[in-house]
Amino acid sequence: MPGSLVLHGERDNTGGMAHQDVVTVGGHRITLTNLDKVLYPETGTTKAEVAAYYAAVAEVMIPHVRDRPATRKRWVNGVGTADKAGQVFFQKNLDDATPDWVTRRTIEHSDHSNEYPLVNNVATLTWLAQIAALEIHVPQWRFRRDGTARNPDRMVLDLDPGPGVGLAECAEVARLARTILTGMGLDPMPVTSGSKGIHLYAALDGKQTSDDVSAIAHELARALEADHPDLVVSDMKRSLRDNKVLVDWSQNNASKTTIAPYSLRGTLRPFVAAPRTWRELASPKLAQLEYPEVLRRIAKRGDPLAALSAGSSSGQNPGATPEGERADGPDGEPDGEPARDRLHVYRSRRDPTITPEPVPAHTGEFAATAGEGRSFVIQEHHARALHWDFRLEHNGVLVSWALPKGVPTTPKQNHLAVQTEEHPLEYGSFEGEIPRGEYGAGTVSLWDTGTYTLEKWREGKEVIVVLHGDIHGDHRYALIHTGGSGGSGRSGQAPSAAEKSNWLIHLMAPDNATPAEDEGNPDGTANGGLHRTSNGTTTSLSRRKERPLTPMLATVGAATDDFVENEWAFEMKWDGYRALATLSGGSTRLLSRNGVDLTANYPELARLADDVEGDAVIDGEIVAFDGHGRPSFSRLQKRAKLHRSADITAATRENPVRFIAFDILEATTPGRAKPVSLLTHNYDERRNILERVTTSGKRLQVPPAFDSDLAAALEASESLGLEGVMAKRRDSPYSPGRRSRAWVKIKHQHSQEVVIGGWRPGKGKRADSIGSLLMGIPAGDGLHYVGRVGTGFDDDTLDALRAELDDLAITDTPFFDIPPLDAAGAHWAQPVMVGEVEFAEWTATGKLRQPTWRGLRLDKAPEDVVKE
Repeated sequence: MPGSLVLHGERDNTGGMAHQDVVTVGGHRITLTNLDKVLYPETGTTKAEVAAYYAAVAEVMIPHVRDRPATRKRWVNGVGTADKAGQVFFQKNLDDATPDWVTRRTIEHSDHSNEYPLVNNVATLTWLAQIAALEIHVPQWRFRRDGTARNPDRMVLDLDPGPGVGLAECAEVARLARTILTGMGLDPMPVTSGSKGIHLYAALDGKQTSDDVSAIAHELARALEADHPDLVVSDMKRSLRDNKVLVDWSQNNASKTTIAPYSLRGTLRPFVAAPRTWRELASPKLAQLEYPEVLRRIAKRGDPLAALSAGSSSGQNPGATPEGERADGPDGEPDGEPARDRLHVYRSRRDPTITPEPVPAHTGEFAATAGEGRSFVIQEHHARALHWDFRLEHNGVLVSWALPKGVPTTPKQNHLAVQTEEHPLEYGSFEGEIPRGEYGAGTVSLWDTGTYTLEKWREGKEVIVVLHGDIHGDHRYALIHTGGSGGSGRSGQAPSAAEKSNWLIHLMAPDNATPAEDEGNPDGTANGGLHRTSNGTTTSLSRRKERPLTPMLATVGAATDDFVENEWAFEMKWDGYRALATLSGGSTRLLSRNGVDLTANYPELARLADDVEGDAVIDGEIVAFDGHGRPSFSRLQKRAKLHRSADITAATRENPVRFIAFDILEATTPGRAKPVSLLTHNYDERRNILERVTTSGKRLQVPPAFDSDLAAALEASESLGLEGVMAKRRDSPYSPGRRSRAWVKIKHQHSQEVVIGGWRPGKGKRADSIGSLLMGIPAGDGLHYVGRVGTGFDDDTLDALRAELDDLAITDTPFFDIPPLDAAGAHWAQPVMVGEVEFAEWTATGKLRQPTWRGLRLDKAPEDVVKE
């Protein structure tokens, strides 16, 4: 066996090895000394056992370290005990005692050079055990045969828990990172580090430099921090790490190293950097592993990390070409390999009998038929993580990128664009639900569609287009590959899994954008709703109107965020029900954010059109006020529950509502009969139009906005008893249905919308009623449990909730992760009711701390609920 040791020494009478022995490993004679020395005092693990461990794991470990310069951490006197630290040497350069058969490579520095060993065989591993090199650290790149450095063939993220969090929180962050990485076309694999945290590895195609990979990893870490600021930090400062997991991206730097998979650690017990499965990471019993357990796992299951280093002997990934070592044929394919169907990857990931996505049959041709079409589509994809799919028709397929942060709304900030497999043209009109368990499971909807004008297409390097969108109008974008070559594969060939690469998407100034031939917009500017297509004709908004407008959504922020002066406006955040008011020909129609017609529920707003000049579509909130003139959510809830016309009529006198208008999506152009779209206008332009065409009164009100004065806005909001403040970028367009970072909500109190999945009986006087509601937030695997709420109710509310929940009763839990203690004695309900709670904070394990019930959100559907 490749990992066996052939011993020529003799054992002493105590069962330990003699003081000095000679072993033959892989044809090399190695002198081993002090084999009975205890290197791990807490477990009594000896040098002989360490050497035997490394021999046993050589077959699975060497593929992950081959041809990489190895830095060693040596504990020649053993690791520390609880009260005494062992002496450790951090060694890069080889010394004179190194056997001459150890393969080595030199790295030149500005003022010196270092010679490193390559751990390419079991003999080298045995020699490292002999010198008590317990830890082996390697970079993410390998040497070529000529001694020069390749580009990295893997990316690594080190998830390091700060004080107050542990391995469970690292596993949670790992799952969050996995969602983004799989959306980038990568297949992350976890390794419990053997110390405190988790490492995530993903194979790369070797086409990007270490700087490129570091930049992408840094952007990914920042994205995780932005989405989960209560759990993730990307800054290395120790002062920021309490109760958070550091996503350390820096180990992708060419000069940095990471503990090698299967390496022992110099910890008090012989823990190992152990490859794991994703199923294991979901276990509440997840823990670091010691070497005996790792050996048992290898014998039973093999290497869970094998795919990371699979492929050629050089360590490149399957399908990747080591730079300078293989020539392509004249057709761009490696010699002797036929061209592949461009939709091969797309088809291989989808079962046409299960998914509703279009899966055209393979016609037998090597590539899709080339065409000159210039269609595009941007799809909003609620998969494990929300992202947008950006697709351009090119040579008969849709060349596709995933945008984790959406389409950029300002030239000042680029967004990551990750190229994915090419899609069939039929995908340009696809909307629907991809079933759970299928690739890309989740909801896909059209965010924008239309045609584009091509300015530049440098295969795998740069693409510049002007989109002529049916919804969002004309915008000019540049897609720029972040490094290397071959971003979209060789000409005429779809990229393989190993050839996907990372780009940036940039919103360009509209220098070459084709102007819309429309005049007389409400603000006197062009581009009011007619868009020039690539063939020079103009189209109206009729195609867009086939899809109802939905409100633009905000992200969560804090008063401490960096709101650059003069770039942001600040409005009050109203405690009401969001609605779009369509005012046409003197009539009014109110639609909730999920498309429910609210018009009949609020007859006092039926003449809203009288307060607006011309036809318009206006965004706002329906708000009820108390006797002191402050918004009252409980009063609004009472209105929302009324269904009998007599009750509604009476309520319009006793508990009237008002429409608080804060944005305008369409307005009538002077001299024209129909309104034009204002979606592509910036906030300031839309605000000016809104104020000009509306008249505030008892039905409609346009509250003032604070220009660049967040402190004054927050003070006014608090004095009025409002929820908080909305910060809005003044240069941002209106993005229907999109949760945009151009709008940021800043609340005085934490609040969260939740889906009710059941209830537990109370005690004492509430023994026959609801003691607490069981709350969840929709996730990719079902309903994620976030805790119980048992305060904030009055008796009438509890009776009403009990009646509704009894009608929704089911036998099984709708939560996929509720702890047994919380599930004990629970009554389950269909997860269709949405409520809102206030709370102190999120716990490290993702639960709401000290939640208080605010009320039902009758204007929200479960799919609208996201973690704030």
